[in-house]
Amino acid sequence: MSRPRKWRRVCCLPESNLFGPLNAVIDQTGLVLLQVDEYETIRLIDLQGFTQEQCAEQMVIARTTVQRIYNDARKKIAESLVNGKVLRIEGGDYELCESLEKACRCEGCRRHRWGGSSETDNKEN
Repeated sequence: MSRPRKWRRVCCLPESNLFGPLNAVIDQTGLVLLQVDEYETIRLIDLQGFTQEQCAEQMVIARTTVQRIYNDARKKIAESLVNGKVLRIEGGDYELCESLEKACRCEGCRRHRWGGSSETDNKEN
């Protein structure tokens, strides 16, 4: 029996989850599925400038797991760009980060999909 997958901590969901050629027809053969945890590794490493070790600490997983997820994500993005396929971000084994400031160093928690305000801001209103 295989070991259950560990949940990966993700700070924010993407503002848009569908990317690709403007004239593309969305069907299963022309679709590349990027999981939310793969999106998070790209966001942390390429956009925020985290090392793989820092990314692993942020997502609460092993560095070798980050390396595998990152490589898979880059291949999917390349397939989408080179072959003109639509890229959809959805699914995966993740949980949204609940800490708002102390444990999270990427500041993504404050930019959740829900209007850009943090959960504490929403509770005060």
